[in-house]
This record gives sequence, C-alpha cells and structure tokens, in this order.
Amino acid sequence: MNPRSRSRPPHPPVPRRRSPATPLLSLLLLPLLLSLAACGGASRASGSGGGGGTPAGTDGKGSVTLNVGDQKGGSETVLRAAGELKDLPYRIRWSTFSSGPPLLEAVNAGAVDVGGVGNTPPVFAAAANSKFKVIAATHGSAAGEAVLVKKDSPITRPAQLKGKSIAVAQGSSAHYQIIASLKKAGLTPKDVTLNRLQPADALAAFSRGRVDAWAVWDPYTSQALAQTDARILTTGEGVVNGLSFQVAAPAALEDGKKSAALKDYLDRLRRAQDWVYRHPDVWAKAWAEETGLPRDVALAAAERTRATAVTVALDRPAVASEQQIADTFAALGLIPGRFDFSSFVDTRFNGSLPPSSTAPRTHGSPGKAG
Repeated sequence: MNPRSRSRPPHPPVPRRRSPATPLLSLLLLPLLLSLAACGGASRASGSGGGGGTPAGTDGKGSVTLNVGDQKGGSETVLRAAGELKDLPYRIRWSTFSSGPPLLEAVNAGAVDVGGVGNTPPVFAAAANSKFKVIAATHGSAAGEAVLVKKDSPITRPAQLKGKSIAVAQGSSAHYQIIASLKKAGLTPKDVTLNRLQPADALAAFSRGRVDAWAVWDPYTSQALAQTDARILTTGEGVVNGLSFQVAAPAALEDGKKSAALKDYLDRLRRAQDWVYRHPDVWAKAWAEETGLPRDVALAAAERTRATAVTVALDRPAVASEQQIADTFAALGLIPGRFDFSSFVDTRFNGSLPPSSTAPRTHGSPGKAG
C-alpha cells in the first residue's frame, strides 16, 4: 500500500505449503514475502514481469466485468470468506499483485478497474501524475504500524534512535510512519540511517543484527513479535492517519455500468469488513490458509489491524491527512514536488458513510457492525 513504482527485482513466488523442517529464517521469509494492501513491497506482481498481475480467476455472471487488482490474502479472500461473492450480477476478473505500486501502475494503464492500497502508494502515484482516483476509504488502528527493536536492545525511547540504523521499505506506509515518529521524538531522517529494504530483506537484516530497528506493518509486526526476539518500540498510533483506500481507473468511473458495479463492489467490501469485525477468528483461519501465515500470527494481525477497520467517507480531513503525507515527502525531496492530492479523489460513493475521524473499532468486544 504507495513512486512506489520503483523498480526492484521480484521475489520468488510464495509456496503454499511448507515443510516442518524448514529453518526458522526461511519459515519466516516465505509468508513475509506477502505484501498486504495497506503497505509496501516489491515492485512486481508474483509470477509476472513488468509490474503486471497474476490472473487469479473469475467470479460472477453478466455482461459487465470488473478487473480487480488484489494482493495475496486481500479483497478476494475476505469477500469469499464473508460470503459476499455469491450472486454477483457482474463478473470479477481477479489479478494478484505483490503490492500497491504495481497495482497502481496497472490502474494507470487501464488494465485494472479497481484495487486496494495503503495510505502512501497513492501519494507516490499522484506525484508521478498517474491516472487514478481514490474512491473509498477505511480507517483502522495504527497499532500494527510499528518500529521494532530486539528485546535486549538498549533502545527504550524513539529519541534513542539517533545515530542508529533502521530498515524500512521505500515509499511504504512504514516509510511515512518512521519519518513522523522521528519528528515526534525531535529527530529528522538525517539523524538516523534509513536502510531501504523490502520486508524479506529487512527481516534478515533485523534478525542478524545488521540494523538496530525495523519500521514495518502487520502481518510482519505480528510475525516478528511471535517468532523473533522483537519488541515494539513505538507504533503509528497518533502519528499516522490509519487510512487505506480503494483506487479506480477514470475510464471505469466514466462507464455507467462499471460505475454501478463499482458501487456494489464497495458495498460488498464494507459488509465483508463488518463480518471480519464480528468473526476475527474465522477470518484469521481463512487468511492463514490463503497466505501460509501461522494461525496465531494471522489472528493477532487480524485483531490488531484488520478487524479494527471502519469504512469511512472520503472527506476533507481524510484528504488533508494525505496532503500532509505528500507535503512531507516533497519537503524531503522523495517526490518531485508539491501537488494537490484532492484532484486524485472522487467522492461519489461517500453516501452516508461516517466521517474519516471515526475511531477504529476495538477487537475485544465486537458488537453491532457499522
């Protein structure tokens, strides 16, 4: 999730099954090659070149087809688990991408009509003047956005990161989170060494003590806490906006039939998100089976992050918070210059959704879904 259209070599495909004898580091690396919609990752889709998506099947019936970009264990998995792919009056042709940047490239090229990304990929895509519109948002807990250190590290406060090395994926939500966390601690990126590493490489560096800290997101956060000697130094709570988005191709929005299908698709995603909140354990089982994540890790990540999310309106505060991310990266010279993020937003599907400031749900006491 997010320019994040940087060219990086693809990781090998993620095996669906693992041998119990797999060494610990390899055991961790395989599922950690996943890159969820909320955040960063490799710049190509698994099993394909040039940033394209891997075909993942078709659902539904009818004359209208939505080409949906997805990530492993993402929208298709949650819609199917929640029963929201039944009785589709249009077809969905799924393509699986490794992360937000190549998905946005496909939207820009018109190969994908809609797909989910995190809060930072659209900023980098907009800076490159890509053709896309942000059409929907969810607001969740930022507790899964974390800066990790080793349990025996002498670092106990973010201010103590001064002079230290930190692994982070370029252009990911974690990239903005570490910058914001440093600022809150009175530091700047010049006070630390940012090692721009994708999650699998960052895990290896962190595990072997080659970096002092790792800025990352769920499910990597939950996996590192469960299976390495990691602890959380600080989280994104209070420093990042906790938003993720659905982005669409302008041509799909201009097509009356596809626009109607997009509305229905977004409604189904909202209901599926409500279902996850009510059934985090069932969702974790489906997520683990799809991605290869250990069940306990999937449940921890679901409760910490996904089950907390609420579908919200694309309102002025949401756009302003994205503008702040864009301005921050522009000031650091990481994108070409300042631009108006609102020009990449389409609010036609807001309806009566709650404001973006709506507090994330708490996973401890599921109640009536909103």
